[in-house]
Amino acid sequence: MAPRIATSAADAVAEITDGSTVLIGGFGNAGQPMELIDALMECGATDLTVVNNNAGQADAGLALLIKERRVKKIICSFPRQSDSWHFDTAYRAGEIELELVPQGNLAERIRAAGAGIGWFFTPTGYGTLLAEGKETRIIDGKGYVLETPIHADFALIKALKADTLGNLVYRKTARNFGPIMATAAKAAIVQVDEVVQAGSIDPENVITPGIFVDTVVELGGEK
Repeated sequence: MAPRIATSAADAVAEITDGSTVLIGGFGNAGQPMELIDALMECGATDLTVVNNNAGQADAGLALLIKERRVKKIICSFPRQSDSWHFDTAYRAGEIELELVPQGNLAERIRAAGAGIGWFFTPTGYGTLLAEGKETRIIDGKGYVLETPIHADFALIKALKADTLGNLVYRKTARNFGPIMATAAKAAIVQVDEVVQAGSIDPENVITPGIFVDTVVELGGEK
């Protein structure tokens, strides 16, 4: 089934409701779906659980959701940097919950959700505070920690181009978490620079097949 082609960013995120778990693509600003996040701000959804590599930067995108206290919990691998002041303020005030996940574990937990994997063992985090309360095992003489998949209600993703069947291509490192997030969410919402006709994208270049994409909105790109 072809994805819904939304008329605007606001239309694309209209189904996101209070209490949703939302995967948001991006490695810092690279690949972060800024327009979809802005639309999410406008739609009013709150008490969100957000999964992202970072915890927002400066005064744009995810940082504004945190500033307005719309995020009750964030699951990320890199919450603090020089311009993460909105997260710092919220966290120190006890107004946001943080689940810190090593970056490789974060990617694999999202991928596992999309692949239908119930759990997996990883050596990352073994013997540290991050392993507290989790099952551990010694396998072939090495310590491992049991990790579970991260499922979500929605994924907000930025891609370079989509066709009318929802097949996606990305721009270089802006790809980052996009492909695995599309598979791990019940509904993947994607902003693209342009939508082209089916067959216009070489099948060998498709990164995310359209079967994983539910909504596409064409927002243009930098000229």
